[in-house]
Amino acid sequence: MKSPTKTLVAGIAVLATVGALAGCSAGGDEGAADGKTELRVATFPPGADAAAYEAFAAQEKQFEKEYPDIDIIGVEYEWEGPTFAVQLAGGSLPDVFTVPFTDSKTLLENGQLMDVTDAIDKLGYTDKFNPIILDGVTGADGKIYGFPRQAYAAALHYNRDLFEQAGLDPDNPPQTWEEIREAAKAIHDATGKTGYAQMAINNTGGWQLTSQTVARGGRTQTDNGDGTAESTIDNDATKAALQFLHDVKWEDGSFGSKVDLDWGTINQEFAAGNVGMYTSGSDIYTALVRDFGMDSSIYGMTVVPMEGDDPGTLGGGDIAVISPTVDEKTKAAAVTWIDWYYMQKLMDKDAAVLDAKTLNESGQAVGTPLLPVLSRELYDESQEWIADYINVPVDQMAPFSDRIWDQTPVGEPKVKTQEVYALLDTVVQKVLTDQNADIDALLAQAQTDAQSKLDE
Repeated sequence: MKSPTKTLVAGIAVLATVGALAGCSAGGDEGAADGKTELRVATFPPGADAAAYEAFAAQEKQFEKEYPDIDIIGVEYEWEGPTFAVQLAGGSLPDVFTVPFTDSKTLLENGQLMDVTDAIDKLGYTDKFNPIILDGVTGADGKIYGFPRQAYAAALHYNRDLFEQAGLDPDNPPQTWEEIREAAKAIHDATGKTGYAQMAINNTGGWQLTSQTVARGGRTQTDNGDGTAESTIDNDATKAALQFLHDVKWEDGSFGSKVDLDWGTINQEFAAGNVGMYTSGSDIYTALVRDFGMDSSIYGMTVVPMEGDDPGTLGGGDIAVISPTVDEKTKAAAVTWIDWYYMQKLMDKDAAVLDAKTLNESGQAVGTPLLPVLSRELYDESQEWIADYINVPVDQMAPFSDRIWDQTPVGEPKVKTQEVYALLDTVVQKVLTDQNADIDALLAQAQTDAQSKLDE
């Protein structure tokens, strides 16, 4: 944990940096009069540490030196499913921002994303994308509506310090769901801390239930290939995932008292050392350190256990997109920024090294394991380019890195994704708050409700 003094100093530093960014905005009007294009771009969620803003400021300076006709204005930003549509409709989003793969289909169908097909073709890397990932930003019209910039796989994150206190080997984390349950009880019995936690609100409960269904060989939705889908929530794998939660909570007492966690709050609890294990995307190490102040020495990551006849690891990620309301001049500037800030470091050695060096010198994480947005070969090559600047505890992530390539990636459900996730939130919450919850009845009702949404 940070001391109050360090937190105050960090807060002052962040405010100073934000003030500098705001200064760019205040001076932007004059810049616009001189022919500069002001571009409002997403930076970090509220609460990011001073080092994150320092790194962004350094990158902003590098970009503006190369493109002096564009004035970058950083805007704090965090995607949240329940409020995103309101922000977008109200025009309060930046010109360039990021959205999860799961929302891209709905947003582009609603005309809420900018067509960037010509820009991607002109840049010459349309064919370099992983086809599965590119599909997430391709509309029914065949046009591309965003730049896939980061992908992740499902992972089990665990606290190495709590493992040791419980007599567990942090270098040999659980490899089955039953071993996770046993480790959770050992942690809780030895430390009094939550052995295992799970997200349950703001669509994250449905997200993780879907992830664990896939890991157990099931699927919650079948894609018909024509924009429609069939709900398959009521299956043995989903039932097993809910039974696991019931048993950890009610039979073992290892779950803890907090059953209303989402992405932000579960990260906060884990970073503070209050949670032994939880599942999420493999990309969260940066946020845990940067936004939640985690001591990197406690961190461990491994793959999610696979079981059943057709198991897989639920993949996801986000895309850089452009607001559909911007004019052509701003769109051109936005494409230039996305290419420079997000894309070039994935495919160009000089850009990759500059990005890694800048982040490293600002104390930001470099080398967190991800799934390749482009080819695996290019991803592996890029890791070699930045080897001198990788500063994350790769040995503590080895249980994930060594095994993830043996797992089959599975994309998230494509139709009414977030709406169905919201439905499943209530199922997860019921199991975690009612010891006598009827899982079969809950799944049957969720199946009916989900299909009604898919049929709309």
